[in-house]
Amino acid sequence: MTLILDRISGRARDLGGFSVKRVLPIAHRKLVGPFIFFDEMGPATFAPGTGMDVRPHPHIGLATVTYLFDGRIRHRDSLGNDLNITPGAVNWMTAGRGIVHSERTDAEDRARGFSMHGIQSWVALPAADEEVEPAFVHHPAETLPVFRVGEVALNLIAGHAYGHVSPVAVRSPTFYLAAEFPAGASLPMPDEHEERGVYVVTGEVEIDGERFPPGDLAVLQPGAAVVVRAVVASRVMLLGGARLPEPREIWWNLVSTRPARIEQARQDWLAYCEGDRSRMGPVPGEHEFIPLPKV
Repeated sequence: MTLILDRISGRARDLGGFSVKRVLPIAHRKLVGPFIFFDEMGPATFAPGTGMDVRPHPHIGLATVTYLFDGRIRHRDSLGNDLNITPGAVNWMTAGRGIVHSERTDAEDRARGFSMHGIQSWVALPAADEEVEPAFVHHPAETLPVFRVGEVALNLIAGHAYGHVSPVAVRSPTFYLAAEFPAGASLPMPDEHEERGVYVVTGEVEIDGERFPPGDLAVLQPGAAVVVRAVVASRVMLLGGARLPEPREIWWNLVSTRPARIEQARQDWLAYCEGDRSRMGPVPGEHEFIPLPKV
């Protein structure tokens, strides 16, 4: 029996001046554990006077986390949070019943030029928690568990794995790690989680005789003992957790177990775009927004 359940290659997407590799969702697979969205941003270099401008937009039914290797992003949201996301830190935004946020380049970085590289992911909330109050929590890089398993250096972003627990609160069994492999190093995957994925950022790894280059996600067989070996020095993201029992609908930035809830959020954002900010709050300091998509 093969140890690899699925192999997904990131698809290029342009986000207005820089490209991402879109890995999840894909037509035949929406989730790996609770992870319902997974993008690799960059690596990209911005010339002086340019930057990233993701205008205010809404989320429901999920939590977002942006993990950076390089660069920084200015986060603002409708709860009044305003800070820079920096490499190695975790900013965990729980959308719940609804939140609005923007992601932009800080004025200082825009003036001098900068590089950007990181992973943006969304975690679907359990059905019982989809309508929780929105929240935002910042965890500096130095508060996250950093340890080694053999020769592999690991940074536990969220959840639990290898006997360690991240301070980032999660609502269902989850693991999310950044791993640095020297050439030839091997790492057994954590076996306490039902659904597991291995995403290659740089380098190349081998799993069950198959090689995975940058931009590829290996989804592993549940319960199988799997070892990841680095063909060359590699940066890898390990992710997954318990399977969510209910299917999820995902439309634009909205996630829910109930199609009617997504339609309600669509109407709420349409009202926002037309000037009614009573259903979804404004983002302090922002006067723009992303219009409701037509499709």
